[in-house]
Amino acid sequence: MRSMSGSRRNSGSSLVSSSSASSNLSHLEEDTWILWGRIVNEWDEWRRKKDKLLKELIRKGIPHHFRAIVWQLLGNATDMPVKNQYSELLKMSSPCEKLIRRDIARTYPEHEFFKGQDSLGQEVLFNVMKAYSLVDREVGYCQGSAFIVGLLLMQMPEEEAFCVFVRLMQEYRLRELFKPTMAELGLCIYQFEYLLQEQLPELNVHFRSQSFHTSMYASSWFLTLFLTFLPMPVATRIFDIFMYEGLEIIFRVGMAILQYNQTDLIQLDMEGMSQHFQKVIPHQFDSCPDKLILRAYQVKYNPKRMKKLRTENRLLKQRIETLEKYTELFVTGLQTQLEQSRLQEAELLGALKEMQDKVLDIEKRSSSLPDENNVAQLQDELKLVKLRELETLHSFREMQDTVTELNQRWQVHMSKGGGGHWKESPKKNALNELQDKLMGVRLREAQAQAELKEVKLKAIQLESQNQIHSKLIGRHEVESAAMQERLQQLAGQNKGLQAQLTEMKRKQAELDCKSKEEVMAVRLREADSMAAMAELRQKIAELEIQKEEGLIQGQLNHSDSRQYITQLRDQIGELKNEFLECILLVIFVIWSPM
Repeated sequence: MRSMSGSRRNSGSSLVSSSSASSNLSHLEEDTWILWGRIVNEWDEWRRKKDKLLKELIRKGIPHHFRAIVWQLLGNATDMPVKNQYSELLKMSSPCEKLIRRDIARTYPEHEFFKGQDSLGQEVLFNVMKAYSLVDREVGYCQGSAFIVGLLLMQMPEEEAFCVFVRLMQEYRLRELFKPTMAELGLCIYQFEYLLQEQLPELNVHFRSQSFHTSMYASSWFLTLFLTFLPMPVATRIFDIFMYEGLEIIFRVGMAILQYNQTDLIQLDMEGMSQHFQKVIPHQFDSCPDKLILRAYQVKYNPKRMKKLRTENRLLKQRIETLEKYTELFVTGLQTQLEQSRLQEAELLGALKEMQDKVLDIEKRSSSLPDENNVAQLQDELKLVKLRELETLHSFREMQDTVTELNQRWQVHMSKGGGGHWKESPKKNALNELQDKLMGVRLREAQAQAELKEVKLKAIQLESQNQIHSKLIGRHEVESAAMQERLQQLAGQNKGLQAQLTEMKRKQAELDCKSKEEVMAVRLREADSMAAMAELRQKIAELEIQKEEGLIQGQLNHSDSRQYITQLRDQIGELKNEFLECILLVIFVIWSPM
C-alpha cells in the first residue's frame, strides 16, 4: 500500500472515475477499499486459498487507486532484476529511437498526460519503449505496443511500468504477437474465426460474402487489447481481467460485441460495416461496462478446444510450409529447365546464324568465280594468241630464207669476181654497197630475232597464263561443286535446326502449361482436402462438445442407452477414420510426384 500511494505521479489522469479518499466515501466504498487493502496485504494467501473469489472481484473491476499495485502483483513484476538495469538502458542508444519518436505523438493524443511534444507522458513513454527495444532486440519496437505501455504509465512510475510490460511480453503471449512474423496474431485470428463460424454462422457467411476479413477489425483488438477501440474506462476493465486471465477475455469480448451487433451488421455492406465498427460499436457500452463484461462471460468458450485449434494451426502451418518448400523446389526445377531450354535455344540460334553466314559467304565466293561466258572469252583470246604466234614464226622463217638467199648470192658474187678485181674502184664501191646491204640485212635479222624472242616470251607468258587459268577454272569448278554440296548440307542442317527449335518451343510451352495445370491441381486437391478436414473437425468437435456438456444425458437414461452409446462411439470412430483418411490424402498430395 505504501508503494502504491507513493508511486503515483499522475493520478489526476485516471482512467475510471472514482471518488477521492475523503470523509464523503459511502459505506460500500469504504468496504471496497478495506477489502482490496486486505487483498494486497495478504496477496499470497488470497492466490492460494481464495482464488475464485479474487477472480470474481477482478471481473467486477479493480479500484483505480489499487490498479498499480494489483497489476504488478498479478504479473509477478514487483521484484524483477531487470528493474535495476532500467537506468543503464536509458543511457544507451537504440536503433528504434526514430521510429518510437515518430509514433509517440499518435499515442493517446487527446489524453492530458500525453499532450504536447515535451510533455512528461511522452518522455516517460519514450524511455520505456526504448529500454524494452534494447532488452528484446528481436522484437525491438512494434506499433501498437505503445498503447499498452501508455496505459501502464497512467497508473504507475516508468520503472514499474517497464517491469510490468516486460512480464506481459514474456508471460502473456504478447511477445509472440509483436514479433516481426506476427505468427501469434495469425493464430488468434484463426481461433477467433472458428468461434465466429461456430457461434455466429450467418454473420460469418455475410462477412465472407462482403470480403470483410476478420483481420480487418480484430487485429487491433489483440494487438492493443481494445485500448484503441473502446473508451478508456471500458478498455481498462478489460485490461483488469486480462492481467488475471490472459487473452481469453479478448476472445470473449470480441464475440460479445459481434453477437450484440449481429442484426445490424448483416444488413450492411462492407463500407457500412466499416463505419459501424468505427463510429457505433465503440460507444455502445460507455454507460455500463458491466453489461459488456456480463455478455462476454455468456459466450461459449472451450479452452481445451482452443488448445486443439492451436495445435491444428501449428500442424497446418507446418504442412503449408512443407508444401511451400516443395512448391518452391518444383518451381525452381521448372525455372532450371526453362533456363536450360533457353540456353539450348540460344545455342541453336547461334548455330543457325553461323550457318546462314557461311551460306552467304559461299554465295559471295561463288558469285566471284568466272562464269561460262568469261571462260569462252579467255579461250578465244588464247586462240588469237596462238594464231599471232604462228604468223610470227612464219615471218621469221621467211626472213631466214631471205638471209640465206642473200648469203648464197654473196658467195656466188665473190666467186665470180676473183682476187684481181679488188683494186678497182667500181668493184670497191660495189663491195662496199653489198657490205652495207649485208649489214642492213644483219641488222634486220638481229631486230627480227629480238622481236622473235619477245614474241616467244609473250607466247610463253600466254601459255603460262593459259595453264594457270585452266587450273583455276578446274579448281573453281571443283570448289563450286563442293560449295554447292556444302550449301545443300547447310540448308538441310538449317531446316533441321529450325525444326528442333520449333519442337523445343512447343515442348517448352507444353511444359509451362503442364506445370501450371499440375500446380493448380495440387492446390485444388489441397483446398478440397482442407475443406473436408475442416468439416470433419467441426463434426467431431460438435459431438465431443455435446458429449462433454451433457446435452445427450437424457438420451443416455433410456433403456437403450447402451445401444445409443455404441452407435455414438461408432459414429465418432467413423468420423475420426474419415479425418485420418483426409490427413493421409493431404500428405499424399503434398509428397506425390507432379
